[in-house]
Amino acid sequence: MKLFFLSDIHGSVYYLEKALGRFEDEKANYIVLLGDALYHGARNPLPKEYNPKEVIKILNEHSDKIIAVRGNCDSEVDQMVLDFPIMATYSTILYKGKRLFLSHG
Repeated sequence: MKLFFLSDIHGSVYYLEKALGRFEDEKANYIVLLGDALYHGARNPLPKEYNPKEVIKILNEHSDKIIAVRGNCDSEVDQMVLDFPIMATYSTILYKGKRLFLSHG
């Protein structure tokens, strides 16, 4: 099993598509999404190709391969539109005999 770690998409279709290209190139089995999937945050500028609705669609197409935790910009509204759990503040997974602690930061 191969894991691909991803964080801070902030609603950017551009960066999500780049990351998914690497995910496929690496032939990874799961995406470990460490938060901040859809919203850019009130203090941050809009990221390149900001389109949360399209990011929702793309992420939901991969929902069976995503293990996610909540970032500081994620909210209950985000969970309503995503087909995988994203509200846990942390998670753990067992990988190659090691327990990995997952959090946004």
